[in-house]
Amino acid sequence: MENLGHSLFCNQIMAVKNTLLLSFLLLVSASCKKPQSFDYRDVKNVKLESMGFEKSALSMDLVYYNPNGFGVDLKKVDCDVYVDNTYLGKFNLDTLMHIPRKAEFSLPSRIIIDMKTLLKNSLNLLFSKEVLINVKGTTRVGKAGFYTTVPFTYEARHKLNLF
Repeated sequence: MENLGHSLFCNQIMAVKNTLLLSFLLLVSASCKKPQSFDYRDVKNVKLESMGFEKSALSMDLVYYNPNGFGVDLKKVDCDVYVDNTYLGKFNLDTLMHIPRKAEFSLPSRIIIDMKTLLKNSLNLLFSKEVLINVKGTTRVGKAGFYTTVPFTYEARHKLNLF
């Protein structure tokens, strides 16, 4: 009888261990869901920081929305910017920033513009009412110290109001 009681007790402990292990695995797999890419919303506070013959610097705040049901940490952004399919410049961000879940956020941005390319296409820009903006790159996002690289692309037509 004593062996039977010990055996039942051991089986209950094993059942509790298995339930805890399964719960832990479900929790880990749910928290490791791959993040969705951010939705572009707006651009604000555009400023020309520096102007040069070869390169110029432009700063702005890009407004995005995090569609994920969880907050993420943004660690790095690396992308190329094109206007009417012509390379305009490179954008890099290498800082840690917390992005809340299901919320808009501003990303302080700085782009280095290749002035030679811009000047070659300046006549097209002057006479165009709209331009096609393409952005292609990657972001490093994660949670609790685990990061993944998420590729993104953005393409849309924007109206120019030069005159």
